[in-house]
Amino acid sequence: MSASRKPLYLYLSPATWPVWIGLGLLRMVCLLPHRLALAVGRGLGRIAFMLSGERRAIVRRNIKLCFPDLTDNERDDLVRRHFVALGMSLIETGLGRWASDRHVDALTTIRGFEHLQAAIDSGRGIILLSAHFTTLEISGRALALRIPPYSAVFRKNRSEFMTEVQRSGRERSAAETIEKRDIKLMVRRLREGGLVWYAPDQSYNRKGAEVVPFFGVPSMHTTATSTLARLGKAAVLPFFPQRMPDGHYLITISPAFENFPSDDPVADTREYVRVLEEHIERCPEQYFWVHRKFKNLPDSYPDYYSDLTASK
Repeated sequence: MSASRKPLYLYLSPATWPVWIGLGLLRMVCLLPHRLALAVGRGLGRIAFMLSGERRAIVRRNIKLCFPDLTDNERDDLVRRHFVALGMSLIETGLGRWASDRHVDALTTIRGFEHLQAAIDSGRGIILLSAHFTTLEISGRALALRIPPYSAVFRKNRSEFMTEVQRSGRERSAAETIEKRDIKLMVRRLREGGLVWYAPDQSYNRKGAEVVPFFGVPSMHTTATSTLARLGKAAVLPFFPQRMPDGHYLITISPAFENFPSDDPVADTREYVRVLEEHIERCPEQYFWVHRKFKNLPDSYPDYYSDLTASK
């Protein structure tokens, strides 16, 4: 642990007791059989759907923008299923931290591992390019059981304590965590021939980002993947997780992008968005719809979240 990091026991204060109690309850749920633990998560998701008015409105707005051809009933059903997926993701976050290697490995199938092996054999650094799905944490743990040690990029929480909770959990899978603004460290790891897990799909500020349509809707996307690949001389392999109906997990690794990076970072970003959309269409309820995907657009674009009241 670096000098700037603190062990979690240093955050034992009354202000953090609710989080500690929540972690304790989560730990107990994770001791249940897998199907029963996920059933608890589904129940939590249904409760969150009923209580989370603003977040429910954001999810509904995002889904309406991205899937305009859905009927009102189909859209409402997808919103509900997304909250159920969110509830299960809470349990899966706990499993990613506490479950045994044997338990996680038995639940997971990896398809396309030969593409990753070919990239490893080439001796180049590798960007494991993914996105924010509700199965993010447990899929990272499952991947770690089958591949060489990798670095995981993360975003700091406003709370120092919650940042350490997140990082310590993710480091159960990753050899290290790298803050998303630390481009130099990412490049260094790639040039050393390392693997870096990177998910650049969430909304970004205008600096270092461009407007790239997401399901046909203008959205800010960072072009940093192209920059990382060029500076790190790295292969870029998309991989995406999926929770299957029986509670198992499928991780699909695609072949490395060809001619990537090109001379056009925006075109490179469009290629990433294209493969991301393809996977979302396979399991739309599992994508992370609760954040404002279409924020921070230039002033000439509409504010898609200016009136969410009607969507609650």
